Amino acid sequence: MRKSDTCTKDGKQLGLRGGRSKELDKKSILVEKIKRVIIDMVYHSDCKLKTNFSAYLSEKLNLDYTYLANVFSDQQGSTIEQFNINTKIQRIKELIGDNELNLTEISLKLHYSSVAHLSNQFKKITGVTPSRFRYFELQGYSSV
Repeated sequence: MRKSDTCTKDGKQLGLRGGRSKELDKKSILVEKIKRVIIDMVYHSDCKLKTNFSAYLSEKLNLDYTYLANVFSDQQGSTIEQFNINTKIQRIKELIGDNELNLTEISLKLHYSSVAHLSNQFKKITGVTPSRFRYFELQGYSSV
């Protein structure tokens, strides 16, 4: 053990590396679980949530949302909500690229309150409207 990995308390050396890495491993695993729940919800759920997103996530992982949010942001440097939005935007891009659903159908599939909400969020993240993105996709331009 390197000197920087220990501290002393009452003359005894305490190893910090093992305990800290186990804690980080647990937190990393929790972050991956959070991501998996969000990805599953965005990609595989056709049912609208009966509760709000934070309650849903807390229920799925059986942990307090504030704790989940703090661990996630500490580990990722961004919020759970931002990850959720980015995952939805990625899914919207895929659905637009598939060219099978119109924007109304996509907004319903991803549980947006309206096409306008979907469009505003999409443009805020990508810099282009969903319609313009579809045009670029049809023209064969690289994705935004």
